[in-house]
Amino acid sequence: MTNHTPTAHPKPVSLNSRIGISLALLLALVTASFMVGKFDVSLHDLITVLWARMRGASHDLPPVIDTVIFQIRMPRVVAALVVGAALAAGGATFQSLFRNPLASPDILGVSAGAGLGATLGITLALPVGGIQMMAFVFGLATVFAVYLIGRAVRGHDPILVLVLAGVVMGALAGAGIALLKYLADPYDELPTITFWLLGSLNAVSREEMLVALLFVAVGTIPLVLLRWRMNIMSLGDEEARALGLHTGLMQLLFISAATLITAAAVSISGIIGWVGLMIPHIARLLVGPDFSRLLPMSMLLGAAYLLCIDDIARTFAEVEIPLGILTALVGAPFFLWLLTRSKRGWQ
Repeated sequence: MTNHTPTAHPKPVSLNSRIGISLALLLALVTASFMVGKFDVSLHDLITVLWARMRGASHDLPPVIDTVIFQIRMPRVVAALVVGAALAAGGATFQSLFRNPLASPDILGVSAGAGLGATLGITLALPVGGIQMMAFVFGLATVFAVYLIGRAVRGHDPILVLVLAGVVMGALAGAGIALLKYLADPYDELPTITFWLLGSLNAVSREEMLVALLFVAVGTIPLVLLRWRMNIMSLGDEEARALGLHTGLMQLLFISAATLITAAAVSISGIIGWVGLMIPHIARLLVGPDFSRLLPMSMLLGAAYLLCIDDIARTFAEVEIPLGILTALVGAPFFLWLLTRSKRGWQ
């Protein structure tokens, strides 16, 4: 008689463990981001400076280390965390709301509108703050126009109308950007426009980062408070209405919140692709489609991903590489690999 020993199956990693691992990874990346760069900072020096600042005491290290940590790297690190989390949250929101795996934060034209506003601001020789404000306002205005078009067109699927209107407004904004680039000074304005459109965090100041953080926080609050309603919205309009949900109001709230955080992120970073498209897919594979879990995991992974990309951008070569280039070079092959390796359908 043959004895069959039962095969021991490894226990699946719990949700709390996955969130804990993601937080630990993010903390490690933040620490490394303060240390790497053209001016290296050791872990001992970093801890010494931070501990001295927390106690309000002095230290024996050169003053240049304080400048590098608090004036140069801290605004950039925080900006990368905020922008990455915002783009990933926007992508997760639109993918769940539109029930479309190809939806991204700029599906309604917010990035194209922000790019048009920034291009116009550069052409008008506005200061950096004015350029960012133009990008923010034009991004919101573009999505507002898309929403008005969606409300005006009756007799069709409202989600489809919104997406098509977003494509049209994005194309118009793209044409405006092309026209302004054609008319711009090729020695001064055109390089600035091109570099802004490719995405970068090298010029973000502490004040600009704090303003963007405020808008991202304001837009994230309704997403968190209404997270369970997103699960109902993802069932479809008819099912959601049958369960007593005001679908029109919910769509407006989710679109407004996601657009606000995306416009705030794009206004300080420029156009950075792939974060809002790829990261929610990875988060969905880790925690499932439940939006109450998907949203925080997407924000954690988005912050970690963009922070890692920004570290590569400022250390890989002598000249800083635009973030939009790196996110495409890294994100596109990884996304294809993710699609081929995943055995689960998109939910």
